[in-house]
Amino acid sequence: MVAMSGGVDSAVAAALLVRQGYAVCGTTLKLFSEGDILPQKTGRTCCALSDVEDARGVARRLGIPYYVLNYSDRFRRDVICRFAAAYRRGETPNPCIDCNRYIKFAALLSRAMLLQLDCIATGHYAQTAYDARTGRYLLKKAVDRAKDQTYVLYGMTQEQLRHTRFPLGSLTKQEVRRYAADFGFDNAQKPDSQDICFVPDGDYASFLVDTLGIPAHPGHFTDRDGRILGVHRGLLRYTVGQRRGLGLSLNRPMYVLSKEASSNTVVLGDEAALYRSTMMVRDVNWISFPTLTAPMDAMVKTRYNQREAPAVLTPLADGRVLVTFQTPQRAITPGQAAVFYQGDVVLGGGSIV
Repeated sequence: MVAMSGGVDSAVAAALLVRQGYAVCGTTLKLFSEGDILPQKTGRTCCALSDVEDARGVARRLGIPYYVLNYSDRFRRDVICRFAAAYRRGETPNPCIDCNRYIKFAALLSRAMLLQLDCIATGHYAQTAYDARTGRYLLKKAVDRAKDQTYVLYGMTQEQLRHTRFPLGSLTKQEVRRYAADFGFDNAQKPDSQDICFVPDGDYASFLVDTLGIPAHPGHFTDRDGRILGVHRGLLRYTVGQRRGLGLSLNRPMYVLSKEASSNTVVLGDEAALYRSTMMVRDVNWISFPTLTAPMDAMVKTRYNQREAPAVLTPLADGRVLVTFQTPQRAITPGQAAVFYQGDVVLGGGSIV
């Protein structure tokens, strides 16, 4: 069962599996109703209903069965509501991680198993491998480092890795587009999705306030010593590291250092104060081994488009992990994911506290 979003990546993934001799069916997930959640849809998204016909056309060209599965209720509960709750706590979440964890590699795999299929496949740029020495399945970086998506896949379980194929993991994006053209797909040059599917214009604050009805209570901007600098327009309108759009007239550049939900305060400071050498990570999912029992060296990524940085991972008694970087890192943000690597292998990851 291939998850087909209507984009070029999943189309080529399906075509390659057909070419390799697999019996393939295509599936598009209905995650929301555009009329309810996207009254003024703009921009390029993934998984939107407007892409169903593109996916259906690819399936028809490949001669494979095609289905649309309705997961809108589960998507609202496990992705949108978690997204909103994180903002209420003053965090900055990445909902694509929850979508992969709870929908694409949980609900979809469950449906495939119910239909007595052997595995699911997606157009993600990642690779899997089996380590015979440890008996564990591994998640590994894609050959195309610029497109690698392992950061948003760190939550995959051993069972999910065992039953998942990533046909594009050994290809570059340019090769994928050439394959799409060779297969005669109309979406060969379709632009990549850029925004969160349910917030296509990137205006998260307006979505939270206008669509979900979450209040954005004004509060104080303060400096690190608690001195009031002005009034903000609601915690959900700001993120750690932000400088522009604060609406303040100050005598020097000031950046968002933290958001304190308990006091509804946004703390500002100089850019140098954004750099930290340690962070705490919770809800850790380990992939290459069952659990961390002793400190170990790793490369750590704290944002999707950020370079990895060398650090030491120290397990704590409560299951959390203390990450100590060799050099201070800029704008470590609660709610974002921390993903741990050794070479091409994803050790695991969790949520930054």
